[in-house]
Amino acid sequence: MCNDGHRMGGVLALPEGEGGAEGAERKRRPGVLLIHDIFGLGEEMKRVARELAEDGYAVLIPSLYDRGNKVICVARTIQAMAKGEGQAVEDLEAARRWLAEREEVDADRLGVIGFCMGGAFTLILATQGKYQAAAPFYGQVPEKLPRACPVVGSFGRRDGSLPGAAAKLERQLEVLGVEHDVKEYPEAGHSFYTRPENFFAEKVGPLLPLHAEYDAPAAQDARERVVAFFKKHLG
Repeated sequence: MCNDGHRMGGVLALPEGEGGAEGAERKRRPGVLLIHDIFGLGEEMKRVARELAEDGYAVLIPSLYDRGNKVICVARTIQAMAKGEGQAVEDLEAARRWLAEREEVDADRLGVIGFCMGGAFTLILATQGKYQAAAPFYGQVPEKLPRACPVVGSFGRRDGSLPGAAAKLERQLEVLGVEHDVKEYPEAGHSFYTRPENFFAEKVGPLLPLHAEYDAPAAQDARERVVAFFKKHLG
């Protein structure tokens, strides 16, 4: 439930056999908030959530586009991303609270991961003091981070929309003295972690300055880094 009474949709992925009260009694799991890319809550986002659940995390993907007309929702969400505040940021906080209150979840062990637009939101949330680890993927980096939780960031060097983003993020985290693992993959572009879900993404994406396409080696390496980082900071 959001602050204004809106019931936000989403997807919850839990480790197999660990849902409900019985699972909570056995072991409370760390929770992860997954923030979808600009295309919305698609099958690839659900796949990523399922894979993280297989690693032992309770994963929630809130739908940021379910407040009516999708075009308007996208525009408002991008505006909130650019400003670092607004309805989408408030909705993400409502999602965090909902996840933290689950019986299966240890509220003191929360992480956040996001892709593209969601990667930018991930860095916004990393400054709020409510997460123990953040994993932004090819998201816009703020000009200045006031503070941050530990960050594992992944970028593609061929992504023309984010030149120098990895180095920019690493410099800021070093100044803050925050533990981090930031990597830029030389052969990867934007959206290298997820497989294309439509004709435009598959055929046109690689031709754009973003060089948006799936890169299996980079995706596998990034997954291993994120899982290792989350294991260290979330357990």
